[in-house]
Amino acid sequence: MKRMQSGATMMEVLVAILVVVIGLLGLAGLQARINLSEMEAFQRAQALVLLQDMVDRINANKKNAATYITVTPEGTGNSITDCSALFDAAFDLCQWNNTLLGAAEATGGVKQGAMIGARGCVDQVTATMPAQYVVSVVWQGINPTVVPNTACGRGQYGADNTRRAVTANVLVGCLQNNSVTGACITTPAVPPIR
Repeated sequence: MKRMQSGATMMEVLVAILVVVIGLLGLAGLQARINLSEMEAFQRAQALVLLQDMVDRINANKKNAATYITVTPEGTGNSITDCSALFDAAFDLCQWNNTLLGAAEATGGVKQGAMIGARGCVDQVTATMPAQYVVSVVWQGINPTVVPNTACGRGQYGADNTRRAVTANVLVGCLQNNSVTGACITTPAVPPIR
């Protein structure tokens, strides 16, 4: 007469534990990847806000759009400055620099907003009307990806494949045409003094 086996053998218990451990390790790895992806998404969202801020500033001051061109990137590498004595494009660029550095967010007196190593550039693509400008915001990413197609911040982040970038084009059309020739007037006409 055969006896019915009841319960689990030691081998079955060990295999079940091994499967559970492998599953938990996979879950821990997935959680770590989720945290990295969340950080990357947060930085991209911050960059888009800062990019749109400068695009809006240039669009609001189209007559002086050429004065927004940056020779060196704003943000990381510069210090937070007092913008109160500045005006026009210099004021806008000063505020953008401070925002890129995270001046708007502080914890315990330490500035920590924006992205890791945030920099911003405004470059002129074409000077003839319609003038075209490219606004770029770059920062230090966490995982290597494709190298961005912008010169802003190139070589500033070690391996260039960890540099992240968002860009926007700003077109400034002719604000006033000559009524006789139809040509674009690049400087405003000065009304006669009476």
